[in-house]
Amino acid sequence: MTDLPKEIHIVEEGPREGFQFEKGKIPTGRKIELIDALSATGLKHIQIVSFVDPRRVPGMVDAEDVVRGITPVKGVTYTGLWLNDKGFERALATQRLDVRGTITVGASDAFLKRNQNRTIEEQIASQYPMTRRYKELGVPVTRGGMMAAFGCNYEGDIPVDRVVSLVGEILAIARETDVTLDYVSLADTMAWATPLSVKRVIGAIRDKYPEVEISLHLHDTRGMGLANAYAGLEMGITRFDSAVAGLGGCPFAGHAGAAGNISTEDLVFMCEEMGISTGVDLDALIQCALLAEDIVGHPLPGSVMKGGTLARLRAAR
Repeated sequence: MTDLPKEIHIVEEGPREGFQFEKGKIPTGRKIELIDALSATGLKHIQIVSFVDPRRVPGMVDAEDVVRGITPVKGVTYTGLWLNDKGFERALATQRLDVRGTITVGASDAFLKRNQNRTIEEQIASQYPMTRRYKELGVPVTRGGMMAAFGCNYEGDIPVDRVVSLVGEILAIARETDVTLDYVSLADTMAWATPLSVKRVIGAIRDKYPEVEISLHLHDTRGMGLANAYAGLEMGITRFDSAVAGLGGCPFAGHAGAAGNISTEDLVFMCEEMGISTGVDLDALIQCALLAEDIVGHPLPGSVMKGGTLARLRAAR
């Protein structure tokens, strides 16, 4: 498939990814400042915090304060991330977030053992009671997710047939718990993807499960992020996660300074130049990227925030 989509949907994850990853303390007010600025760019979905153990992730110690402090904009969805029951309960208790469940699996035993002390099979088994609990509490379950879908620093290449099989497991959990998923997200958690592997994996899933919509969560640790996004676009993918200015990093990369998610403004620039609508004001987003850099106090990897847009250069000629 080479027909490019007419528009894409972006989930902005910079506030959560970035402020979770930063080592220095960032004032709550400045986090809120960035979230409110992003809310005015045309982005429709912003993941703003994670509900995790503040002893392990001190950058999220003020998650509830951030949620209370933002000024919600009509038409913008605000979400949080959690990894366990306690985090889920904290997200619910805010009463200000769009709380939706995800059926989450992992494609690497080594990664799951390291991060959640589970095997692939144990992770799959855990999703049945979690999904039923979401339903009992009236929380919609609309998404499937797979970690390390393209490769793992601790295990190596992930076989394509394992990824396809795990998509089948996600669909089986959804079917057996009577929920309907909008899409399944494939995360390149440790930046092993290349344009060829993106196309191979998506193509294999489409061959087996043509009805499944796929989303991509791409890391740019090895500089392949936008190239992988372009490969996804060529395969008709319309959902992407990204982070303003490239906020954040990859804690699994094994070296300091590794890039995180693809930069939102770079993704928006590429798409808009290709005639793919994002619904985002790129100039306003660039200002957000510059604000993010000011907030963290060090250079961020986004490119368009430094180089500017072609629209301004064309207008100046």
